Formats: sequence, structure tokens, C-alpha cells
Amino acid sequence: MNAAPTTCGEIDLAEYGIINAKSVCRNMSTPALYEEIIRRNEGHLSHQGPIVVYNPKYTGRSPNDRYIVQQGESANDIWWGDVNRSFSPEKFDILYDRMMAYLQNREIYVQDAFAGADSEYRLPVRVITSLAWQSLFARNMLILPTKEELANFVPGFTVIAAPDFKANPKIDGTRGEAGIVINFEKKVVLIAAAAYSGEIKKSVFSVLNYLLPHRNVLPMHCSANVGVNGDTAVFFGLSGTGKTTLSADPNRRLIGDDEHGWTDKGVFNFEGGCYAKVINLSPEAEPEIYQCTRKFGTILENVGLDATTRHIDLDDASITENTRAAYPITHIPNIVPELQAGIPKNIIMLTADAFGVMPPISKLTPEQAMYHFISGYTAKLAGTEKGVTEPQTTFSACFGAPFMPMHPSVYGNLLKEKIRENKVSCWLVNTGWSGGPYGVGSRMKIRYTRAMLNAALEGKLDDVAYTQDPIFGLHIPQSCPDVPAEVLNPRNTWHDASAYDAKATELAKAFHKNFEKFADGVTEEVRQAGPLAR
Repeated sequence: MNAAPTTCGEIDLAEYGIINAKSVCRNMSTPALYEEIIRRNEGHLSHQGPIVVYNPKYTGRSPNDRYIVQQGESANDIWWGDVNRSFSPEKFDILYDRMMAYLQNREIYVQDAFAGADSEYRLPVRVITSLAWQSLFARNMLILPTKEELANFVPGFTVIAAPDFKANPKIDGTRGEAGIVINFEKKVVLIAAAAYSGEIKKSVFSVLNYLLPHRNVLPMHCSANVGVNGDTAVFFGLSGTGKTTLSADPNRRLIGDDEHGWTDKGVFNFEGGCYAKVINLSPEAEPEIYQCTRKFGTILENVGLDATTRHIDLDDASITENTRAAYPITHIPNIVPELQAGIPKNIIMLTADAFGVMPPISKLTPEQAMYHFISGYTAKLAGTEKGVTEPQTTFSACFGAPFMPMHPSVYGNLLKEKIRENKVSCWLVNTGWSGGPYGVGSRMKIRYTRAMLNAALEGKLDDVAYTQDPIFGLHIPQSCPDVPAEVLNPRNTWHDASAYDAKATELAKAFHKNFEKFADGVTEEVRQAGPLAR
């Protein structure tokens, strides 16, 4: 029997200007949303339970279509430029009214949840979408309120996503049909056309990156886990550098895989779920994440699917290499249920070096940690952003510049203070290439990376001998358990040492050039903590 859409949990959205909706369903359960997704032909049920959805036009974030409304007190705090593009209040009102008109007489889905596991700092977020699968995404990624909390829920910020609505640049002031517009004064995010679900989570992250530093909380684009002795580790890095993979360690409990805050008490997860890249995922290398691609409740985005057997193909990159799995963090067996833990003992900064010249692991002084945090060197990996088809060298301040509304020095100074106060050990780990640049060398073996990380976190690199790299000034361990010694120094992995020197010097100069725009905001000690070669 074909039943009408459920109205369980219905809510009036007239305050947003959404009237005459065909139906409004609030906080539907995962099974109910599955039924809606299938009824509306938004996705397909796969073998073993995940739902598979496709948005081939938007397979990654659209950073050039992200804007912040230049208005009110926040206008003085925003670091305006290429990352934070300004949007006029007048154009926002036009876009808002047109989107709300578009949503009339449509089926609407609402999820009310929290961003932030720490009750003192969490943000109540309402996500309003025109797609049931995006409502399930919000349910997976945010922290669900209790029945009592839901009864008195008042959103602190609202995200309104309408992937089928196309902005008109001449009318709305956008660059094209897509627009991700944050309005801090009205506490609203609009997402037009961009169907990639990562836009929802990163919009919320951007909001927290503005709000929390004003409360002396450091927002971090990082994963985090905790060892059996209660030692917390934080992993900084852009998408594709290994944050999710390396933090999902069977010997350590996961706090979260992507976004956290650091308070005077410790670290807390912003989210209640994980959004893992799953292309070429294997049960041997990443067993915990692999199992999540076989569980009910998981959303598989742009993953290959056999139409007959409904078996998924994680090696299928025909749509994009940026295939994703969004699942509740409870799908991972060894998590910290409270999603928060104590002050970090170790900080790991991850980079995917496309030049193949950075050491696979090196220990950082506090000044070097500050320098490399603000630099945020990595490579944009294929598919992570629209139009990126192969790794590209990039510098992304704080390992998350697209999501940082304020000047990097705001976040960098917070990090410096917390490292100094808590005497945190800092490491730089290259998960990228070895033996040559992209196209010549090979990607660092994950088993080596895990061995090096385990050694660092377990204190096995505390007493080994170190060599200072003559070009980058980094301190490289001369030995590491379960890792061949020749792997540790990248120069030894190249067939042509002079070619290595030339490429490494080229990258060192790129570091210095990039850091020029941050130099005025840091101390002389930090400015001198970059590469030795100039």
C-alpha cells in the first residue's frame, strides 16, 4: 500500500517565509527518511543497507560560490578576500525571498540538532532541506537532541538547502547558479543549487569558526582520538590527507574525524557523524571505515552501484574520485561516547606533499608548529573541489582556510597559547608522495604512516636520534619501529639526489612566498621557523 508522506513531527515554517508547503516533516527517523528517499526516487537501497545517492554535477565543494554577508558587527571581524567573498545585505534578501518562494508547495524536511558535544559551547542548528537524503545527512552528521531538549529547541542558526533551486546571477548577485551564503546577523545560511552535502557540514563549521574564538575556544579542522592511557591526539589536515583514516585506529578510541573545538578543559567534537572519502577503500587498510559502507543508515554519495545485484563498487571513480560515506559516529565500534576528551598530548599536522620532498614524519618545535599551522601546506586531491582532477600544490591557512572567516592569526595565536600552556608535542606527517613528485614517485604506504604515528603517540620517538633537514629545518628521526630507515629521509628515496635538492628548494621558496602575507601577525621566532633554504 502506498501511504502519503508522514506528517509526524510537523512544524510551522511560516517564520521563515515558507508557507503553503505540501508537507513539513521534522526530525524523521532514519528508517522513515529511507522510505521518503526511495518513494521520491532520490536514491537506491544497496546490498547490506546503505542508501546510495548521486549528484554528478556537484561532486565536491564550490569554494568560489561561497559568500558572507557584509553587514553588522561581523563585518569588522571577517578577513575579506578571495576566501571570504562579500555579499550585500540587499542581494541576500532578494535571494532569500526567491528561495522561500521556490519552496512553496513542496515537501520539506527539517532536522533540529546540535553542533558541538560540549553543552557549554554547542550551537543549536536547524537544517531545512527539500531533499529527504540531505535531511538524513544532517541527522547523521549533527548531534541529536534528547526528547526533552527537542521540546524546547530554539535554533541558534538555520541552514536552508534547496539543491534544485538555481540562483540567477543578474538578480541574486551570485557568480552562477550555485550560492552558499552565510549571514551572521540573521543567523541563516542559504545553499542554492550546490547538491554536494559537504556544503551543509562545512557551512555549520564556518559558523562555529566565527563564533567560538570570541569565547576563547579554538575551532579546528581536525580529527581526534584518545589512547588507552587517556592521551588525546589531534590530527590537522585538509580533506584527503588522512584525518579520517588515521584517526580511525582500532587501538585508540575515536572522538571525531573532522571538526573539533579546544577549550580550557579539553577537546570536543562538533559533529555526531563522519564523512569519509571511500574511493578504493579496502577492508585490510581501513577496516572500520570499510565496515561503515556496509551498514544501514550510511549514505553513499556518488559510489558505484550494480543495478541488478545492488552491490556497491568502492573502486568506481566514473563519477568522481571524491566518493563519500556519511554515517553516524556510532557506526564506529571504538568511540568516545561523550565525543570529548582531555587536553591534547600530541598534535599531528598532516600534509599530502605532491612534490615528494617532505619527510614522512618530523618533530616540530613550538615555533615550527605555529609556522606550519598557519602555512597549511598540502595538495588538493582529485575531486575534493569542483574542477580539481589531479593533486595541486596549495597552502590553506590553519589547514582549513575555506572555512575560516577571520584572519589566520586569530586561530594561530589561540593554538600557540594552548601549545605553550600544555606543553604539547607536535609532529608534521607527510601522507603524500615519496621517491619523486606526483607522477614519478608513489604514495606513502599507509602501514608505514600508521607505524610512525603509533611510535610518536606511544613515546617511542622521544629518545631516538634526530637529523635536521638542511632545506626545511625539520627534525627527522633516524629510526622508527617497523619502518625502513631509508624511508625516513625523503632524499634517500630519490634516484637523483640533485633533482631532490632542486625540487625541495623550489617548495621551500614557495613556503616563504606564501608566508609573507602572515608575517606581520606573528613573532620573529615564528617567521624564522620556516624552511632554511631561501
